[in-house]
Amino acid sequence: MKTKNREQSLSDSRELDGSYDQLTGNTPTIKSKKTIKQRFLKLLPCCTPSVAASVSQYSVEDDFELSTVCHRPEGLDKLQEQTKFNKKELQVLYRGFKNECPSGVVNEESFKTIYSTFFPQGDSGAYAHFLFEAFDTNKNGSVSFEDFVFGLSIILRGTINDRLNWAFNLYDLNKDGCITKEEMMDIMKSIYDMMGKYTYPCMQDEAPREHVESFFQKMDRNNDGVVTIDEFIESCQKDENIMQSMQLFDNVI
Repeated sequence: MKTKNREQSLSDSRELDGSYDQLTGNTPTIKSKKTIKQRFLKLLPCCTPSVAASVSQYSVEDDFELSTVCHRPEGLDKLQEQTKFNKKELQVLYRGFKNECPSGVVNEESFKTIYSTFFPQGDSGAYAHFLFEAFDTNKNGSVSFEDFVFGLSIILRGTINDRLNWAFNLYDLNKDGCITKEEMMDIMKSIYDMMGKYTYPCMQDEAPREHVESFFQKMDRNNDGVVTIDEFIESCQKDENIMQSMQLFDNVI
């Protein structure tokens, strides 16, 4: 029984990462090594034009053997049911995730290291921390492939309400159900730090605070100094710019 379960787990993993050809029964032997930035682009398909192109480009076997994976994700069929990704999209995402995280999970320091390659001109550490916290839904200090793909499914394929709820959770740092000016200031400062001081036009030191004040002027309807989830969603839905930015994700994958 144990041998059968192990074989099934290995089969699920091979099916998920595309390393097993279901038509021929063969395992591809061609291997390639990619830079950390190229590999991480597969983790964040919002940086690429389409998954269809990615499937063709990254249809080679990973550098890491399946035996090195300590945490195996759910089966492909189950992940398809729980997310809004199809089989090929999940295979591309898993292949990229496993290349960066052969153990099957990523801790915060590794996440920060990977994320920093996208913003070498600034300090992305603080924002990467907040983003990691949003993906780490179990609050166990690590992000599994399931955690990652569930969050990505909401961001890229969820309804407007799903996406706004996810964004609110990101800003609500202490998870008490409301956003304070201090929390929003921490987020805004981390974004400006990440963008760096070499942007054009140059950002002023007071820009984060001005952004927060503008945010609260729009969203804090009863002027009690905090923004609730209802205030947040209602205000965002009435803001044309925010709605347009949400719709940009609709055809990402």
